[in-house]
Amino acid sequence: MMPSLLLDNPSLARTSIAPARRRAGAAARLAARLARGATFLAAAALLAPAGPAQAQSRQPNIIRDAEIETLMRDYTRPIFKAAGLQQQNIQVVLVGSDSFNAFVADGRRIFINTGALKQSKVPNEIIGVLAHETGHIAGGHLSNMRQQLETAQTASIVAMLLAAGGVAAGAASGANMGGAAAGAVMAPQEVIRRTLLSYQRGQEASADQAAVKYLTATKQSAKGMLTTFERFQNDQMFLSQRIDPYVLSHPMATERIALLTEMAKKSPYYDAKDSPSLQARHDMMRAKLVGFTQPPDSVSRTYPRSDTSMPARYARAISGYRFGSIPDALNQIDSLIAEQPNNPYFYELKGQALLEAGRAREAVPPLRRAVALSNGNPLIRMLLGQALVANEDKASMDEAVRELTFSLQREPSSPAGWRYLAMAYGRKGDIPNADLASAQAAFMSGDFRLSRELATRARNGFKLGTPGWLKADDIVNYKPPVDRNARSKRAGQ
Repeated sequence: MMPSLLLDNPSLARTSIAPARRRAGAAARLAARLARGATFLAAAALLAPAGPAQAQSRQPNIIRDAEIETLMRDYTRPIFKAAGLQQQNIQVVLVGSDSFNAFVADGRRIFINTGALKQSKVPNEIIGVLAHETGHIAGGHLSNMRQQLETAQTASIVAMLLAAGGVAAGAASGANMGGAAAGAVMAPQEVIRRTLLSYQRGQEASADQAAVKYLTATKQSAKGMLTTFERFQNDQMFLSQRIDPYVLSHPMATERIALLTEMAKKSPYYDAKDSPSLQARHDMMRAKLVGFTQPPDSVSRTYPRSDTSMPARYARAISGYRFGSIPDALNQIDSLIAEQPNNPYFYELKGQALLEAGRAREAVPPLRRAVALSNGNPLIRMLLGQALVANEDKASMDEAVRELTFSLQREPSSPAGWRYLAMAYGRKGDIPNADLASAQAAFMSGDFRLSRELATRARNGFKLGTPGWLKADDIVNYKPPVDRNARSKRAGQ
């Protein structure tokens, strides 16, 4: 809800006795406040949830997993190609939240909740969601929304000033404006808010159409999108009698289903099915998420002992190493490896289980095998580097530095990776590089003061102009962006 500008601006309360000069000053101050208020309006329009299910009691975490991220890339590769975005290096980011949701925050990343992955029964459901978000990126909707917000900000200031002028005139004439004045001030803001939301609903419809186009171009069905919207329709049923569809950022699910059904059935691939191999990978992904995110009793209910499928065994093995007996969990993992000896993620799981059990030396061989089978996946190589560092064998530190350096070239924003690289350099006795890696870890964690201190120490240990000296010097001279909110808050104290 927008703040009450009328009651919160004392200058307006004095307009009945103020001369015209004072009213002009009040109008100018109000204009400045409205400019700030329009920013709030923009945020409200962009962040308004489609329903109460999207509310989170705590900030969700970003999830990193080599297997799931590889599957998401395989899901999106043909979609990005159909949209002409294959050269844009768009990433799919996993958000640790149980709600069924996905969104685009910029033109480079699609965020999808792990809850959506767990709830989807077939790959086509998630592919449809990713195709929809791709439609937002290809359509330039975020840039267009920013232009709409700029227009709304200007219109907001003009409309509110006119309303404020009406308040001043009414007060000067002695009329009791009261609630009518507040309504005059707030009414233009409500119109503008609804206009923005209407524009956003239009973007959603456009993204739906684009998604069907991409799915048809890649010979895939839009049935998965229909399943998703039917889920949303069920969530909205209890609200449908008391919700105003014009204050939603998305169209009502019933409308979307009707329009999408008409478009989807025109596709010659409406009845196309996901391949068995893709379905199998999807099932393994869901089992992995359940195993890692659910307590043992929940895992047992979802995948009881009577279920001998590979996804069920995968989930139980993960849950077993996290909460049960490591030897028993390792036996379960070994049985999976025996059945699929070329699956890199089973070896990764074994190495992770051993590493977290304090058996770093034993974790190294399966992680090396996982690296080889995954074509050098950087996340797995980082885990191998971690195991080599935890091994505390000085003879392994050169390999640890090599693995961690490679992985950090592709995953440079990982503070943990930089910390392990610092430990590897420290055990080699290479203190300048250890300090530099520690500085980069602090930098990626947002601790710019500590990163500058460590980089200064590292710079003193390198020869002038060498690569290490230049990297340290960049950190020393980095100026973090100013937190405008914090600055405004300090100014108001």
